[in-house]
Amino acid sequence: MAIHELRRFTFFDLNTDCDNGSVKELLKDSKLKLVTSGHGNFIFCDNEGNSHILNRNFKGTLFRTYAVTTTLAEFVKYSPLLVTIGEDEVGVNPILKVWNTEKLDKSGNPTCLRVTRLNSILSKLSGGQKAVQPSCLCIHEGSNLLAVGFYDGSILLFRGDITRDRSSKPKLLRDTGSSLTGLAFRTFSKYTFLFVSTEEQVLFYDVSVKDKELKVELDNIGCQLNCSLMAESSQGANFVVARNDAVYCYTTDGKGPCYAVEGVKVLIQWSKMYLVIISKEETSSNAFLTASRDSSASENHEVTILDMQNKLIVFSTVMKPVLAVIVEWGSFFIITKDHKVHHLVEKNVQSKLALLFKKNRYDVAIRMAKSQHYDEEGLVDIFRQYGDHLYAKGDRFGAIEQYIKTIGKLEPSYIIRRFMESAHMEQLMEYLEALHKAGLADEDHTTLLLNCYIKLGRTTDLKNFIMIKDRELDFDIDIALKVVRGVNPEDALQLAKTHGKYEWVLRIMLEDQKKFGEAIHYIKTLDTSEVTKCFMEFGDTLITNVPKETTEFLKLFCTEAKYKVKNSDPFEDGYSAPKPEDYLHLFLNKSEFLVDFLEHLIHTQSGWSKQIYNALVEHHLVVWSKASDENRSLAEQRLMKLLQNPDAMYHQVLQYHLFQGDHKAVLATCKRYGHQDPSLWIQALWSVARQTDAPSQLLSDILAFIEKEKLLSPLLTVEALGDAPATLGQVRKYLMTVLEAEDELLAKESELIDKYTAETQKVKVHIKDLQTNTTIFQGSRCSICTHQLELPSIHFLCQHSYHQHCFQSYSENENECIVCKRNNKQLLDMIKYQEQNHELHESFHSQLEKADDGFSVVADYFGRGVFNTLTILPPEGSTSVPSIAKGKPDYVKGTEAVFAGHDVSRGLQIKSYDTTRHDFMERIESNMTKIEPKPQIRAVSEVSSVTPACSNPFDDEYDETKNPFAEDLDSTNPFTSKEEFDYDEHKNPFARSK
Repeated sequence: MAIHELRRFTFFDLNTDCDNGSVKELLKDSKLKLVTSGHGNFIFCDNEGNSHILNRNFKGTLFRTYAVTTTLAEFVKYSPLLVTIGEDEVGVNPILKVWNTEKLDKSGNPTCLRVTRLNSILSKLSGGQKAVQPSCLCIHEGSNLLAVGFYDGSILLFRGDITRDRSSKPKLLRDTGSSLTGLAFRTFSKYTFLFVSTEEQVLFYDVSVKDKELKVELDNIGCQLNCSLMAESSQGANFVVARNDAVYCYTTDGKGPCYAVEGVKVLIQWSKMYLVIISKEETSSNAFLTASRDSSASENHEVTILDMQNKLIVFSTVMKPVLAVIVEWGSFFIITKDHKVHHLVEKNVQSKLALLFKKNRYDVAIRMAKSQHYDEEGLVDIFRQYGDHLYAKGDRFGAIEQYIKTIGKLEPSYIIRRFMESAHMEQLMEYLEALHKAGLADEDHTTLLLNCYIKLGRTTDLKNFIMIKDRELDFDIDIALKVVRGVNPEDALQLAKTHGKYEWVLRIMLEDQKKFGEAIHYIKTLDTSEVTKCFMEFGDTLITNVPKETTEFLKLFCTEAKYKVKNSDPFEDGYSAPKPEDYLHLFLNKSEFLVDFLEHLIHTQSGWSKQIYNALVEHHLVVWSKASDENRSLAEQRLMKLLQNPDAMYHQVLQYHLFQGDHKAVLATCKRYGHQDPSLWIQALWSVARQTDAPSQLLSDILAFIEKEKLLSPLLTVEALGDAPATLGQVRKYLMTVLEAEDELLAKESELIDKYTAETQKVKVHIKDLQTNTTIFQGSRCSICTHQLELPSIHFLCQHSYHQHCFQSYSENENECIVCKRNNKQLLDMIKYQEQNHELHESFHSQLEKADDGFSVVADYFGRGVFNTLTILPPEGSTSVPSIAKGKPDYVKGTEAVFAGHDVSRGLQIKSYDTTRHDFMERIESNMTKIEPKPQIRAVSEVSSVTPACSNPFDDEYDETKNPFAEDLDSTNPFTSKEEFDYDEHKNPFARSK
């Protein structure tokens, strides 16, 4: 148990006789027996059984509580219920009553809710007659527990609603023992405890569970009546027991702190964090006075107020004998036995702090300010004043401890200036460390702290500060590196690596340690962006000291895939490699290494910029000029090999000759390289036409070649020459040639128009003839098997005829001629293609006008192959077509049906071919539908009458080129000769006798 020494201050003012004699006048000849308070009222009980309910102005009502006297009275906390114990008849017969001070009866008095005779219950539970006076009373704030203590040591516990006699079940917790001096309930979580003090001991009961009450003894020393209570505060709750030597605190865990307040205790009272102690000087060992006993008027009481939280005596005075101390409206009221009321008024916080500052009690002021929930600004000011006080006394460590508490509110320079002397450097170091932990240090603070470590030789502290691992970074790493580097580069290097400061790592390696090789290895571990920054800053140093290793790394850096980064441009996809152009300046005086670097780039991949090739040529020349006689030929070979590269830029060669005015070389260059890059002629035309000194023949030769190879349309050529100084005479020959060619083309196109017009007219006449006149079919042989036609047979308007069984075997559509099907399909596809192109043309332009992104529309059309042209091939072997006449059809080689599964092919160009009138008419007729008048088709008998009679069709001479199976000379062809294949002639259904 800790015993606290107490300092004395005066934080209260005593307002004497605050009722102006109202209570004394109210009681008149009666004697005040007891006083209590609650629910905003005072209850004054006299010796005649009357109770006075007074408000704050000491005005109120009188009602009769008991017929004889009132012994005990207490309000239920936060409730208008008043519980009293007294006597209605002479003798020892205590009665418990419960009153509702808000609910009044017809007479205007509080309503009595319950009446219970305690001796009857006590006798019943103890098993014998008892007449004992109650000594103390305690009520739980939930109004469901009530305890009454007696002078014989008995304790009655009532459970249930205290306002109802029947629902409240009593239990005798303690039958005999020393006299009860105090009771108090304490609820913690789900547990409820009843603390008990007697004249001989302190104990508590666990009354959480009915009929399972547990008793625990806390101390074997008790206290006098009214000298124990439950003190509840924000710090917790303690059962306080006031004895003559000190004030003791108890909890369910045992003894708590102890406060040395001597004196014979009469009573105590509690509010907030203050304990009011009423005591008197001890005259004998058995001196004991209570509020119920008479005492001499000449005996004075000492009033002491103890601040248990701050461990202070905050008020002390001597008064006339005190009857009671009550708490209401947050203040203490002292009622003396001469029926006067005195008010203890607490001073405000500022007044209390000013008093403490005056006495330099800053530690007490800090505790008090915290207990009063003082604002942060006020606390910081107290810390500063306390620090200044300790600094003035020479307590530097104590001062810096208080100054640390001001971090974040007080300007650090205020403290730093005080401790800048070398003798105070250790305290300054402590403050700066705290400043960094708070994250409020700037660059100067970090520098100052590191210098303190260095000057004091605190190497271990320095490493612990900079080699941070398990905590957040609380200092400027760059400043730390700058300071530590000057003292120990190795520690600075480790610090830089730990925090990923690659610039500092390289700076220390290259400038302090001269470890160039290790620097290259370290750079290899960095990201692409970091490598780029490193070479921008340290590239010159690396090339100067380790050129070979640096060059080898740059080769990998600019070509390896792992160093490529994703393009930041949202319109570009993929990854991009570092640009070698950014590192060319590093090789300013290292041409041989630059040549090695650039040649590696060119050999690894192509497509580098002009700057790369120009730099390579330039430094090849530098190497060649500096080379010795032995190595000069090798350097020259390497240079010429580069210049003769097939990827050389011919435009630059041409531009060079144009710039030099070497017109012969211009023409020679175009002739030499024009077949590889035809745009050279156009470049030459554009440049020569604008040179006034260029020979006219050169321009004529260029124009002649452009016209011959069709490199540029005449219109674009004229536009190219429009603003040039070239004369009309220089381009006259070109223009005449172009115009003559245009005239020839126009004449040819006119002839074709006339030809196609005439053929179209003939086709229209033939169509009309087919629609209006009779068509006679004169075909005598099947167009498939070339055998003599036999019934049933099928005839088409194209004059092709078939056996029904042959047609059904080979035909896929009964409305199409097998021989003409392919040609007709090609023609229909061409027509359909033209129609689709016309529709797509309109749809394409419509979508292009409406679309927000025209490029996506064009790309979509390209993706679907809309712009691909249709390629239609003529049938194989169809060099001519049979003519249609009203007589016997003229069969020509190549007009027979060819059963090859070809479809219409598509290509990049439409291959046109010539078609005669008869061929075109056959294609139309094969799919033509006759209209009225219907053609009169002769019967089979008529057809047969005009067909030459023959018994065996295979005996006639026949052109084998018309046989579709003539070339199928395989083992499965039943029509091959017997000389080639051993075939049974009897199995041939057509092998009849001649």
